[in-house]
Amino acid sequence: MWAPVAGLPARLTFSVFTGAGRFYVLGSGMATRNDLLEVPHRGLSDSRPLPLPCPDIEESSSWVSKCRLDHKRYVTNRRLAESLAQILQRKQKTPQLVLECNPGPGILTQALLKTGARVVALESDKTFIPHLESLGKNLDGQLDVVHCDFFKLDPRNGTLVRPPIMISQMLFQNLGIQALPWSAGIPLKVIGIFPIKSEKKALWKLIYDLYSCTSIYRYGRVELNMFITEKEYQKLMAKPKNTNLYQALSVLWQVACDIKLLRMEPWSSFDFYTQNGQLEKTKTKHRELSELIQQNLYFIRMTPRRKLFTENLTPINFDIFFQMLKQCFGKRNAKLADHLHSLSPVDAKDILMQIRKHENMKISNMCPEDFKRLFETIECSKDYTYKWLCDDSI
Repeated sequence: MWAPVAGLPARLTFSVFTGAGRFYVLGSGMATRNDLLEVPHRGLSDSRPLPLPCPDIEESSSWVSKCRLDHKRYVTNRRLAESLAQILQRKQKTPQLVLECNPGPGILTQALLKTGARVVALESDKTFIPHLESLGKNLDGQLDVVHCDFFKLDPRNGTLVRPPIMISQMLFQNLGIQALPWSAGIPLKVIGIFPIKSEKKALWKLIYDLYSCTSIYRYGRVELNMFITEKEYQKLMAKPKNTNLYQALSVLWQVACDIKLLRMEPWSSFDFYTQNGQLEKTKTKHRELSELIQQNLYFIRMTPRRKLFTENLTPINFDIFFQMLKQCFGKRNAKLADHLHSLSPVDAKDILMQIRKHENMKISNMCPEDFKRLFETIECSKDYTYKWLCDDSI
């Protein structure tokens, strides 16, 4: 079984398989159809790295510029802040480490500090920095304030963004945060609100980081406590019966984490601030933003599963699992058997028998755990040199 150990060196070994904005498979039993025709008995050691593009998480310059114009929302209701702080503290007798994303005016920061937690405030708007720093003047190191954006940690394509690029390894080392084994407890908790216009991109980036054990997940099973819009929450938790909402991202998060709804809040509980840190009225002329304001925000806890990784699903071959899901959901109404013929040279009937699924089973009827079982069953097939086919169209 794949078993990570504590310490950075073991985690860093996975970084050699990643490139800027894409992942590479090295010796993972994947081949193109041409490879199978030209070299039927080629060994795994001769396999060349195959680039797997990840367009869902790449940051384009146009996207970055749009995000700078986003209105940001902050927790400014003190009762709500105190309730959230108590939720995070839940039955913990010792002080905990909390990473707060874009605390803004610091109302939630103060509530967290009162519970005895050590808080690292990651603020992207430098207007709030002086005020946040003043909150920790007499707290003897209980509060650290860093000018950076949590959602832009460890950018994959090297794009220069503002505030300056921050590498999580450098950040955590400066803060004295030590890595824990995946099988151990929670090293730290993250609390914040997903960005308004880029929730899906943020979810894709975080799920890639989680499965690859990179960025914040280099340090163990980091727990996310986040506000998310009603629409994205419904997609995240969708089941096969919700055909319009069920998607690859739903499967990936449900397989990876125990997701629990902790609280539901109306938009009136939050205040908007402009790019210059100025309070703005909730009413807006932007149609898209007006529609969002009609929704509730859901406060959810996303805890990575201790037994996520196995002998057949690891931080090294996870990208094949991603590509399998993307291809399956590209034709969600197709039969599972038809997808298997284009995904793998392994006997489709044998695979279906092992996972106890009928030949007429459709992709849209597969539960998240079914996809993981399917992937692991193909991965552990010992009678085939190549487990996966890689078409140029994927």
